[in-house]
Amino acid sequence: MPYKHFSRDDRVKLAVLLRAKTEREEIGRILNKDPVSIWREIKRGDVNGKYLPSVSRRKAKERKAHRKKKIENDKWLKKYILEKLKLYWSPEQIAGRLRRKNIIICHETIYGYIMRHKKLRKYLRCKKSKYRRRHGTIPREKAREYGKKRWIGERPEVINDRARIGDWEGDTIIGAERTKRILTHVERKTGYLIADFLPKVSAEIVAEKIAKNFKKLPREKRRSITYDNGTEFSAHETIEKKTKAIVYFANQYHSWERGTNENTNGLLRQFFPKKSSFATVNQDDVDRATKLLNRRPRKRLCYLTPKEMFHCTSF
Repeated sequence: MPYKHFSRDDRVKLAVLLRAKTEREEIGRILNKDPVSIWREIKRGDVNGKYLPSVSRRKAKERKAHRKKKIENDKWLKKYILEKLKLYWSPEQIAGRLRRKNIIICHETIYGYIMRHKKLRKYLRCKKSKYRRRHGTIPREKAREYGKKRWIGERPEVINDRARIGDWEGDTIIGAERTKRILTHVERKTGYLIADFLPKVSAEIVAEKIAKNFKKLPREKRRSITYDNGTEFSAHETIEKKTKAIVYFANQYHSWERGTNENTNGLLRQFFPKKSSFATVNQDDVDRATKLLNRRPRKRLCYLTPKEMFHCTSF
């Protein structure tokens, strides 16, 4: 059962359940707490055999405040930490060394002490204004990034219906080395393909390559782009700014939402099979395959080619 501190509401509920003489196991089930946690909470708020939520809350706050200033309240500990900081030991190294002396202190407590005393920050390798706890940071960062994205459900019907030219889908094809890729963009209505060989991959390199290609297109033929959730497209704000195209993202593990791109990548695999090495591949090879696909008649285009459809102004 995951641990969670008692809230004000939890303490009030506990007092009511105790007055009703509810069994502790049942209380634990109702409050979703371990029976041992229930016992500790009752002991903390006990006054003459009666549990008082206000007393428990006050004691919990006092204990938290005392723990927060554990270093300030211990002269030996404060001196030891200061000595090791001056030797440029990290808080984690100091905490680990203290543990060998059977003195238990969390490295985050040491970080908190350093942040409260600004003059000590100069001994840290990374001198940031505020220390952020590692636990939970990555999920929060992902949540923030997801919140910045524009999702496929927000696309207007004109894109979904393929009613115009200028709406693209993008992805990468991965070689056996996984470090070399082919960046592909397919226009939804015409199936027109733009592909680039990437000897190495990063969000910045991908954004730069996309901007360079799309600036060659007329403004009316670069209206939107829909990507998957690969990290190589994490610089989507830069892509939007440089291409003037609105960027959308398909839902995770929903590759069919970019069906045009997935199918075209399958056609490109005829020239670059799965699990094959890209060590000898270059941009000329990619251009040759792209040209062949763009000049191949398609049944859904009434046997016109993607190139003819894309460059025909009557459509």
